[in-house]
Amino acid sequence: MNIVIIKYNAGNIRSVLFALERLGYNAEVTDDPALIRKADKVIFPGVGEASTAMNYLQKHDLDHVIRSLKQPVLGICLGMQLLCRFSEENQTNCLGIIDQPIKRFPSLGMKIPQIGWNDIYGLKGPIFQQVPEHSYVYFVHGFYAPLSEYTIASANYMVSYSAALQQDNFFAVQFHPEKSGVVGEQILTNFLQL
Repeated sequence: MNIVIIKYNAGNIRSVLFALERLGYNAEVTDDPALIRKADKVIFPGVGEASTAMNYLQKHDLDHVIRSLKQPVLGICLGMQLLCRFSEENQTNCLGIIDQPIKRFPSLGMKIPQIGWNDIYGLKGPIFQQVPEHSYVYFVHGFYAPLSEYTIASANYMVSYSAALQQDNFFAVQFHPEKSGVVGEQILTNFLQL
């Protein structure tokens, strides 16, 4: 299987690569449009700031490449947010594949960003097969996607929000499956077996 991790200036790629290796898969890290289009599975991870990341994608024509993909794609953390329409982080227009805004957590006296383990529930779709309701996964984020018809997993931190989204062949998780132990490994395995 040909797995590609999209390389752009928003880190966290190494931990995804190591997680795949632990599962027995090799992946290529690249920003080459031809290699990305040719892949069987595409992973779009990210940690960082939305507008800087979008600028890089546009400058390297990766925005058009990602929108054109027909194979299964998994966005992780910032990757999930960039798949959406708009982010309140520096008022950024994103890829618009999932017609959802990304909002800043309200200041309700809790720490922002949310960092740590939280449970997910309302699990739907193929990437959550054999994942029990209220499984704990690892989050690091100050922005969130509201609940919508695209929500395939929910979580709660000050507000209820989308822990995962799906639109056609695009799957997206706000948490870090590569840092979420056996639950994260099951989610990655499910994605790779689509």
